[in-house]
Amino acid sequence: MIIRIHKEGRKIIFWTAVASVVLSLLADVFFPGIVSGVITFFTVFFLAVVMFFRNPKRELMLPDDSCIYAPADGKIVAIEEVEEEEYFKERRLLVSIFMSPANVHVNRNPVGGKVNYFKYHPGKYLVAWHPKSSEENERTTIVIDTGEVEILCRQIAGAMAKRIVNYLRTGEEVVQGQDMGFIKFGSRVDLILPLHAVVEVELGQKVKGNRSIIARLP
Repeated sequence: MIIRIHKEGRKIIFWTAVASVVLSLLADVFFPGIVSGVITFFTVFFLAVVMFFRNPKRELMLPDDSCIYAPADGKIVAIEEVEEEEYFKERRLLVSIFMSPANVHVNRNPVGGKVNYFKYHPGKYLVAWHPKSSEENERTTIVIDTGEVEILCRQIAGAMAKRIVNYLRTGEEVVQGQDMGFIKFGSRVDLILPLHAVVEVELGQKVKGNRSIIARLP
């Protein structure tokens, strides 16, 4: 099986391989008694880094403007009404997806349409499930107008994540299911939906980007 690697991981994987080989050779010279253990450690570490940056091909099975697809792999950790203060400034429905280090970390457009809003916020690195992480952590906020409603998607860095990547820009037309960005080493993605959206997932449910339908718009 061929593993597709996301472009955000290519340099990291290359330098991880170089460092692993160099350190293994140094161990062979200076600590020959433990070299097999060192090689095993770096082999496992290298494979873990490769798996973190895997990018499985996920075409939408059924593109549908009335469906809001999962923008990321992970577990549903929140479904609740919130007061959205950054853009809508009104009550909205929040659905949060927590991404563990074992999940695919590619983020995809939950809907298609025009990007009406984009903003990057520097911030802290609280654990992703912390109640204040959506307000205080490093994050990127994107609002996509489907032509009928606006959907807000927020990438939130976690305790391990040190860089959020997003490819969208204000005014751009985007396609549902295409790559939106990547969060390196961790985190969470929030969807802020209209109150009338019909949620299709439950707390604790595991979802997959471009496969799981988070909600439907009547």
